[in-house]
Amino acid sequence: MRRILSFSVIVMIVSQCIWGQKLHLPVPSVSPSPVQKKQIERKYGMFLHFGINTFHDEEWTDGSKPASSYNPTQIDAEQWVRTAKESGMKYVILITKHHDGFCLWDSKYTEYDVANSGNKTNVVETVAKACKKYGIGLGLYYSLWDRKVNGNVEDQSQDASYNDYMLKQLEELIAITRKHTHIVEFWFDGGWVKQNYRWPIMDIYQTIKRREPECQVGINWTIGSPDKLDVNVVPEEQKAGYPFRYFPSDFRLGDPYLPADNDPKVFTHDGHDYYLPWESTICISQRWFYNTKDNTFKSVDELEKLYKRCTKNDNVLILNCPPDRDGRLRAKDVEILKELHKRIALQ
Repeated sequence: MRRILSFSVIVMIVSQCIWGQKLHLPVPSVSPSPVQKKQIERKYGMFLHFGINTFHDEEWTDGSKPASSYNPTQIDAEQWVRTAKESGMKYVILITKHHDGFCLWDSKYTEYDVANSGNKTNVVETVAKACKKYGIGLGLYYSLWDRKVNGNVEDQSQDASYNDYMLKQLEELIAITRKHTHIVEFWFDGGWVKQNYRWPIMDIYQTIKRREPECQVGINWTIGSPDKLDVNVVPEEQKAGYPFRYFPSDFRLGDPYLPADNDPKVFTHDGHDYYLPWESTICISQRWFYNTKDNTFKSVDELEKLYKRCTKNDNVLILNCPPDRDGRLRAKDVEILKELHKRIALQ
């Protein structure tokens, strides 16, 4: 059956043609695309939550902590990436900017970054170099919500300037990493603080795909309700044909929930069907960021069960292992990952 494109997509296509730029959009399908198959084959990766929160025993700081308080004694990115590789993981996802707005690279657009901190190492570039050295994929997390630059999210008059700020920072991140390796995934967070239409999702997608066409783009809480689009629908309640909250997207997120058993994969936008794998994100201990009080770790038995659940049915597991204030993975993380690898390597 022939389908009619929405007015917004038609406007985007016309504008792209006028400016001589190719429009990048997911192709409607009820099965995974070749690039989605590559993501599905990666199957298992490491989340690296590291930043200013690491030094305050807090998960979500608000942008008021001084940049100087970020002060790791070193950045042993090779240990992070080597551990992921030796644990059977195919890629890492680095937090580049969390909700606090602190950037792990020297950004031209803010002073709230590593260049003004106690350790000026460009962590993004250092991790990209390590990924190239160890032959492992690089993913980047970027928070749409920025409590430092765009603290008053209710003020819609700030949207245009803040959206421009985000796009420029994404261009910076791509320029930094492309010198060393390709980005396999962009993981966006924090969209729930504004109505979905206030985020420049199409512009974000084009900014990435023009430079990294095989990079998979996902936005936390991807799927909405048929009755009310802009709500979080947990995976247990998602059904085939439910609409995208954020289009275009290449896979589904709904942190920290796990996929339903034999979860649906086909979702809709403007009357078209799209195949969307699910990516689970799980903490190896209890917190996302390193915390001096976080000393309870999941057992290898529990992690093995989670691995089986989260990697079947074309889905992906990302296991969070937060580097500490010395810029290294904790010894317990490494120990657990090695034992878990022995279990899952036999499957």
